[in-house]
Amino acid sequence: MAVTLRASKEGLEKIDKARRRKGWTKTEDAWWGLALTSQATLKRFWRGFPIERDAFIGICKTVGINWEEIVDDTPLSTQNSTVEFFSYDDVWVGREDLIAELTKKVKESCRLLILVGISGIGKTALAEKLAVELHQEFLQGDWSNFRQENCDNEQETRDFRSVAIRWLKKWGESLTQDDYQDVEKLLYKLVNRLRQHRYLIIIDSLENILVGNEEEGWSDFQDELWVRFFEQFLAAPECQSRIILTSQDFPGQIPERYQNFWEFQPLTGLSKSEQLQLFRKTGLEVEENSPNLPYLQRIGNAYEGHPLALRVIAGEIGSKPFNGNVVAYWKRYGNEFEEVEKGIEEAKSKRITGADDRFQLDRYTRLLRKKVKSRLDKTFFRLRKDALNAYRLICATGIYRCEVPESFWLSHLEEWNCSKDEQEVALLTLRDRFLVEEVGVDESGEFLLRQHNLIRSVSLENFKRLDGENG
Repeated sequence: MAVTLRASKEGLEKIDKARRRKGWTKTEDAWWGLALTSQATLKRFWRGFPIERDAFIGICKTVGINWEEIVDDTPLSTQNSTVEFFSYDDVWVGREDLIAELTKKVKESCRLLILVGISGIGKTALAEKLAVELHQEFLQGDWSNFRQENCDNEQETRDFRSVAIRWLKKWGESLTQDDYQDVEKLLYKLVNRLRQHRYLIIIDSLENILVGNEEEGWSDFQDELWVRFFEQFLAAPECQSRIILTSQDFPGQIPERYQNFWEFQPLTGLSKSEQLQLFRKTGLEVEENSPNLPYLQRIGNAYEGHPLALRVIAGEIGSKPFNGNVVAYWKRYGNEFEEVEKGIEEAKSKRITGADDRFQLDRYTRLLRKKVKSRLDKTFFRLRKDALNAYRLICATGIYRCEVPESFWLSHLEEWNCSKDEQEVALLTLRDRFLVEEVGVDESGEFLLRQHNLIRSVSLENFKRLDGENG
């Protein structure tokens, strides 16, 4: 087995100062290239994970630091070993108050925490950050009692029976042939295990195992056994384990009568200060006297703090050909952000609609198309397939540049001869999927609705496909 080394917290601070002096980002191409390693290995280095000795030495040497000053010699025990996360990493910023609040609730009576929001808003990263916060006190420092189930992974079966068997096997539970065949016994065994032992479980991308219909919405579980599982999990008189769900759709079958034991938290974008923290962490210059600052603020504002989009943009600015030059990036792509600002200003001047607005926030570069647009396209594809009227509604209302009364939205479905009930169900579907934002009420008490700038970008693109579809 190859010898591996990992960096200490103090060592990473030294490396960070050294790379800043060179004007490099944390994943600079030249850095891992000169160190004869890979970007993935450099990312693992930053996260304090063990990497091969030669790569570790090369990473330190390339920024002029003695590797012996960086290495962490503290032995790793089984209990303190690290886990690899899907989204959480060293670029995490912000949400401190929310993290403190949710961590406290999970430590107390909240057995089931449901994080909801649009694609890329940071649900998975927040769930994983909460796992880190709960690692020492709740899990007693033992990562072996942590489990992450990704419902977006099509390589693994996602029905309740298969998942229950995976979990119980991982935890060393003895399963008989009868257990494999009798799902009632399996259900009892899993709930009992969670009650009597302390586990922390993240179930990610739950929307992939939800179904429904146009009349009642799209928040039911494909497998009815999941409903029974959550009901029994919440109904137990006491329970040591905790589950965190992430989903684009709210799972409507979570029983309300046990609401003392579950919590749901919708996520919005990063605040203005958090946006700048993120840019700073990726290696961009954001000091008050920096020429970068006004452009980064405008980029953050256009994306309304959407973490995935901002990280993709920060990565592009830090890479070739821009190499950290924010002004050059703005000269190349600033027209995209100015289009958003134009729409906002025109909305303020009472020009509420703009079907011809040329929003391309999701796709104006290759990386944005790959990492942001592809995920939002998947959301819209599911919507079109599952709930056509809701899809029509989100596309048609993309013309609105600002918040408008709910009746403005619903009136668009009259073109497709939708009844009042069908209109309400379509809007409820968008609410369940967090594709519409309620920002207040007007003088008559009617809800004011709007779309996130990124969602509107995709809505306007899809709106063109609705031409000639009415009737």
